This record gives sequence, structure tokens and C-alpha cells, in this order.
Amino acid sequence: MQRSLDVATSYLASVARLGAGMSGRAGRKRPEQPLVLYEFEACPFCRKVREALTSFDLDATIHPCPRGSRYRAIVEKEGGKAQFPYLVDPNAGRSLYESDAIVRHLAETYGDGRVPLSLALGPLTVASAGLASLARPTRGRAARPAKEPAQPLELWSFEASPYCRIAREALCELTIPYRLHNVGKGSAGRAALREMSGKVMVPYLVDPNTGVRMFESADIVAYLETTYGAG
Repeated sequence: MQRSLDVATSYLASVARLGAGMSGRAGRKRPEQPLVLYEFEACPFCRKVREALTSFDLDATIHPCPRGSRYRAIVEKEGGKAQFPYLVDPNAGRSLYESDAIVRHLAETYGDGRVPLSLALGPLTVASAGLASLARPTRGRAARPAKEPAQPLELWSFEASPYCRIAREALCELTIPYRLHNVGKGSAGRAALREMSGKVMVPYLVDPNTGVRMFESADIVAYLETTYGAG
């Protein structure tokens, strides 16, 4: 019953955004060094940036910053305030707050210069992103006790997938850093995922600390709780 409710509310979050973050196509330029994003799943403004990463077919190193996360102090020290999302782009030598500024930067630097319509509707975009967060009001908002992995995990995902959201929320709440590989429809990364795992199915988690590779959001959540959860 709990699993069914979990999936249903995650679907509602995707419906609220009308499938934004479903497809991705590489732009004119790829970052040579990984983008670094400090964010948390329940934040509607962070959601906009994650949708843009999927749309522009960009990967990023994610440092989860729910309430109580150790990464919040890092953002405050480096940027001057604990505000999210916060993007660090070492390729451009820029660090940015504000979701609209981050989306424009990604569009102009790595896309075709155009912001996707779903992210360019001003108050309507913000309102629907907020509704998506309301569909899962307690998930991805606060940190829970966890062990820190020696190396970041890797997750193949795309923003609009309700199953990927469930896996990302667990990573967020346990404040586990991970490399996010976006593989929306049309993504160049889908061929690499098929070659590596045998099929294009997400979420797909790789843990270099244990050698575990796995599909299925429920299995991923159970694995994260057992391996890194602290009660």
C-alpha cells in the first residue's frame, strides 16, 4: 500500500509539470569538467534547474542540501548565503544562485541559447513547480542520519520519471553525494547506458564503494537505507 501511494504521488508531481524534464538533447558544447549542483528535491526552484539539466542533456555532481545537510554550510561559506539551488560551473568560472539565472546560463553556455518553454513561463512555471513539490510534501526536504560514502555514487535518471524521483529523494534525505547522468528521451547517454547495463531502464544506480549495480527504485531505496542509513 505504501509503495503504491509513493508511486502515485510521484506521478502527480510529474503531471503537475506536464512532463517537463522528460526529453534531452545535447547542445553545441559539453562541459569538460563536471558541473556541481547544491540542491534538494523538495525545492521547486531546484526542480527547475534539474529539468534544465535533463533538457540540455547535462550531467552534474549533486550535493544534496535538505534541511540539516552538512553541505548547507559549504554553500554559505563559498557563496555567502545558504540559498538553493547553487550551481558551480568550473568550466566558465562561475557560481550562481537563482534558478532563472542558472537556467539561462545553461541554455546560453551548453544549449542553443533558448530556454525551454516549460521553464520560461515566469509565475506559471514557479506555481506548477510548487504544485509538484506539494504532491510529495515530506520527501526530499529534511536530512536523516546516514553514513557518508567514501566515493560519490552514480545515478542514471531523468527529471520527469516518477521512479527516478523516488530514488533521488532517498539520496537527498541521506545526503549522499552522487553523479547524476541525465538520460531523457533523445539523450546521447542512452546508448552508453544500454552498453553498460544491457538495457535502457532508469533509475540505474552504481555504487563504486561496494560494486553494486542495480535497477528498480524500490530496490535502490532499500539498498541505500541498509547500506548508508543510520536508523
